[in-house]
Amino acid sequence: MSQTNPIRVMAVSSGKGGVGKTNVAVNIGVSLAGMGRRVVLLDADLGLANVDVLLGLHAKYNLSHVLSGERTLDEIMVEGPGGLRIVPASSGIQRMSELNHAEQAAIIRAFADLNQDIDVLMVDTAAGIAGGVVNFVRACQDVLLVVVDEPTSLTDAYAFIKLMNRDYGVFRFHILTNMVQDVVHGQALFSKLCKVTDRYLDVALHFLGAIPQDEYLRRAVQKQNPVVLAYPNSKSAQAFRATALRTDALPISQRGGGGLEFFVERMIRYSNTATV
Repeated sequence: MSQTNPIRVMAVSSGKGGVGKTNVAVNIGVSLAGMGRRVVLLDADLGLANVDVLLGLHAKYNLSHVLSGERTLDEIMVEGPGGLRIVPASSGIQRMSELNHAEQAAIIRAFADLNQDIDVLMVDTAAGIAGGVVNFVRACQDVLLVVVDEPTSLTDAYAFIKLMNRDYGVFRFHILTNMVQDVVHGQALFSKLCKVTDRYLDVALHFLGAIPQDEYLRRAVQKQNPVVLAYPNSKSAQAFRATALRTDALPISQRGGGGLEFFVERMIRYSNTATV
C-alpha cells in the first residue's frame, strides 16, 4: 500500500458481550465518515460476525474468501450506510473462529495490498480476551473499551485492561460508557473503573464519551440502520457524533511509522510469536 497520510487504527473492544460494542463501532464510524473521513470498519469477530447483520447487508464474500485466496480485501469490501466501508467476517463458520496465528496474519497481511486510501481503520473485535482478540488489540494504535453499568462488565473490563497492560505493555485505554442515564451517570461509571485501575495498575484511562439509553437506538437496531442516520436528532445520535469528534481530535500515533504498515507489521509479528 502506497498511502503515506497518517491513519488512525482503533480497536473497539469489551470485556464481555452484550454491551453494544458493535453498535458503538458502527455509529462512530458512520459519524466519522459524515465528517469527511474515509473510514473502513473491519469485522474482526471471526466466526460470529454481526456488523453486516446489524446493517442489513448481504455480502457475497467475506474474510474466509481472502484466507482461501479466492478474493482480495478490495474485492470483499462492501459499501455501508453513510459512506462507511466494511470488511465483513463470516458468521457461523466455526473454522473462522479457530484460525491459527499464521492464518490470522495472512488476513491482516492482506491490508498491505489494499488499494484504497483510508483515514480511519476501526477494528471491531470479539468480546473478551481470547488469543485472536489480544493479537488484534495490541496491533492497533488506540484501544476503545466499551463498558456498561453492570458488575460483570466492570469486572471483565478490569481483567481486559490488566491483561493488556501486564502482559503486552498497553498503557492507554479510551473508555466509552454505554446505555447510561446521562453524561453524569457515564462519568460516574468511568470514575468507578478508574478507582480500581488507579489502585492496582499503572495505566491511563481516558473518558471518551457516554451514550445514553435511548428508545430511538433500539428502533434503529430493529430497522438495521445506524441511529445517527435513522434518528439524527436523538440523544444517542448526538452523543455518538460528539464522541466521533473527540475521537477525531485524538493525536495519531506515529509508532513504527504509523498507519496500516504499522498495523500489518505488528499483527504478523504477534501472530508468529504468540503462544496462545
